[in-house]
Amino acid sequence: MSTSDHIQKTTQQKPKKLGFFEKYLSIWVLICIALGILFGRYAPNVAKYLDSLSVYSGEAPIISIPIALCLFFMMYPIMVKIDFSEVLKAGKNIKPVSLTLFVNWAIKPFTMYIIATVFLGYLFLQFIGPDAVDLIKMPFGVDLPVGSSYGDGTVVLENGVKMLEIPLWRSYLAGCILLGIAPCTAMVLVWGYLAKGNDGHTLVMVAINSLSMLVLYGPLGGFLLGVGQLPVPWEALALSIAIYVALPLVCGYVSRILLIRYKGEEWFKTKFMHFLTPVTILALLVTLILLFTFKGEVIVKDPLTILWIAIPLFIQTLLIFSLGYALSKAWRFSYEDAAPTAMIGASNHFEVAIATATILFGLSSGAALATVVGVLIEVPTMLMLVRICLLTRGWFPAKGHIPA
Repeated sequence: MSTSDHIQKTTQQKPKKLGFFEKYLSIWVLICIALGILFGRYAPNVAKYLDSLSVYSGEAPIISIPIALCLFFMMYPIMVKIDFSEVLKAGKNIKPVSLTLFVNWAIKPFTMYIIATVFLGYLFLQFIGPDAVDLIKMPFGVDLPVGSSYGDGTVVLENGVKMLEIPLWRSYLAGCILLGIAPCTAMVLVWGYLAKGNDGHTLVMVAINSLSMLVLYGPLGGFLLGVGQLPVPWEALALSIAIYVALPLVCGYVSRILLIRYKGEEWFKTKFMHFLTPVTILALLVTLILLFTFKGEVIVKDPLTILWIAIPLFIQTLLIFSLGYALSKAWRFSYEDAAPTAMIGASNHFEVAIATATILFGLSSGAALATVVGVLIEVPTMLMLVRICLLTRGWFPAKGHIPA
């Protein structure tokens, strides 16, 4: 039996669907926003103490240990699911794989930068506040005197700690950039299945995206942050990739091999993975509570902040989905390949984006808030796109009946 046949058979035996946590993710995020705001108002010292448990470089906090643990457990369950042996079979679907990589890395990061800049830096600037500023971490390894300029920021002293003061809209832009360069490697498995796509192709792209992020995420992120006149903390970018992508990826790969070897594939899939299923979401929600403990005051004062960030993210998602779907039709893909190809580009790896924004700019930064808005709109937006795919299946030839 071929691998693709095995995947299809397994899928038919155990149909995937949105689990309880995933189905109501937007609701959990809203609850965490409310809890974070309440903590920020009535018990602010708790989160501040946890965030103070950090690894420092000089006067600058580099890694918050509690947040690092939460973010690791957001990533590990995703990585351990991936069967990287599927990458070797990508040649069978070279056109869909090529298109997905092209859209993810040559188109999506730049359209995200342009759309976010137009909306946040121009159309919504009066609502955000032309003079509103945000305090972010000093870049790792940078030690400048107070009053110095760095990017579009100024070094200031806040509670005895050197910070960078930058325009608030640019901080939101940074979060959008980090989302735009993070192709999905987790829930896209669910979106592709719900759209009745080719599970084999989706699995291959999950593995390839995870590997390509190790090489491309840092350089693209640094380049676009620099273009946006934001600090480019190259050392922190590299550290972020190492901690939040490479480490869980290696741990997931090694533990997957060892567990399957000693406990069997059936135990791994039915017992171990069942145990891990809610871990990513729970770790994400704990992180969000801490984040909104700091940003709750901003939300209370201007609740439309989330809307100003959500609109460009929503437009970007629709644009990338439409582009991938249209190119799939132009290249005469089967529907089973076209649906996940478009879905993978549209969906974001918000776990990596949140982790990177936190380590680069701080848990209380506008950049971190922007990545959370990506979580907030992910599920309803992607479910809408799944519905669009199902309604337009007739636009594509069935697999195995593609005209020459």
